[in-house]
Amino acid sequence: MQVYLPNAFFSHMGRWTLRVALWAIPAALILTFASHAQKGNVVKAADLRTAVIKRGDFVRTIRITGSTEAVHAYVVQAPRLAGGGSRMVLIRLARAGTRAQKGDVLAEFDQQDQLKQFRDSQADYLGFLDKIKKQQADNAAELAKDQTALQAADDEYKKAKLEMMKNEVVSRIDADRNRLTLEQDAATLKQLRETFDLKERARQAQLKDLEIQREKSHGQMLYAQTNSQRMVIHSPLQGLVVLNPIWKGSSLGDPQEGDEVWPGSSFMQVVDPSAMQVTARVNQVDFPYLRVAQRVEVRLDAYSDLVLSGSIEHLAAIGNTSSLSQAVHNFNATFVIQGSDPRLLPDLSAAVDVELERFPDVLLAPRDSLIRENGKIYVSVKRGTGFEKQPVTVGQSNDVETVVLSGLAAGDLVRRNPG
Repeated sequence: MQVYLPNAFFSHMGRWTLRVALWAIPAALILTFASHAQKGNVVKAADLRTAVIKRGDFVRTIRITGSTEAVHAYVVQAPRLAGGGSRMVLIRLARAGTRAQKGDVLAEFDQQDQLKQFRDSQADYLGFLDKIKKQQADNAAELAKDQTALQAADDEYKKAKLEMMKNEVVSRIDADRNRLTLEQDAATLKQLRETFDLKERARQAQLKDLEIQREKSHGQMLYAQTNSQRMVIHSPLQGLVVLNPIWKGSSLGDPQEGDEVWPGSSFMQVVDPSAMQVTARVNQVDFPYLRVAQRVEVRLDAYSDLVLSGSIEHLAAIGNTSSLSQAVHNFNATFVIQGSDPRLLPDLSAAVDVELERFPDVLLAPRDSLIRENGKIYVSVKRGTGFEKQPVTVGQSNDVETVVLSGLAAGDLVRRNPG
């Protein structure tokens, strides 16, 4: 039986086929590009998981963190004023990063209070000098007056004694008068002798009091003079000016002209950048591996591309207890840096790699390429189009590399992190 379909049916099927074809072509292109991209990612991942065995120097190190400082440096502190004092105002300050020569002015504080105190103390000192001269003159005059009175009383007493010798030849009334006169003159002489010493001690006490006030004023005058000289700080060496942050209210900031600084607080350094070192605290676990003159490499956190050579300069003989545990000790260590660099400044965080041992020209394999099974060590090495397990003998290891003693050759391709 034959079936006849109308022409409209064939026309409808043609349009549907065309639509499917138009949708299928972009889908095929997307799948093709996705497949290529996936293959590219697989190759790239495979490349990242492999490494080539090479010959080189094996170095085992330990890393110690610390901070940089200058070997030769001068810490500038706000002067501690003689006789005490409060905060002082900066009126002159060397700019950070400038080169200071020996004798240059680094900082200057307001001297008005000290100059006023000097002038006032000087006026008091000169006034007490005049008072002491006047007191000395008055004391000399009063002493002469008292001595004259004492001598006169002594003469009267002696005269009365002579008159007493006439009592046998004079009347009874005159004899009684002579006796009373002698008693009166003796009492007067005794009183004058006693008051003479008291008056002299009083005069010397007044003079001593003035002398003490004079010395006090003189000391205050010298204090003010010394303080005013300390208000100007000169550099004792040639070097680079580095500002230290100070407290400004509730936050830290670099000092500026017009800021108030407490006596004794450090606000600046003058450092010699030609000789720098790193100070650090070494844990007691790492300390036994360190020796004076060991080679080190210094890296700065602020400049990752800067690597400087150095050596261990000093190791502390006695450790300090840790703040976390009394059983843990840290040892102070100093690492001297060889050479210089414009970027090498004080107070930068640094990492010091201390070289413990070095083996030149040995086979090196990545540490993450080793497979440990049943007490043996293997690597997955490429043979032909695939990888196969290869037993190896290894030596020393550090954090990233291992010395290969046998089982591999230079140029072999091994897998990293084999699963």
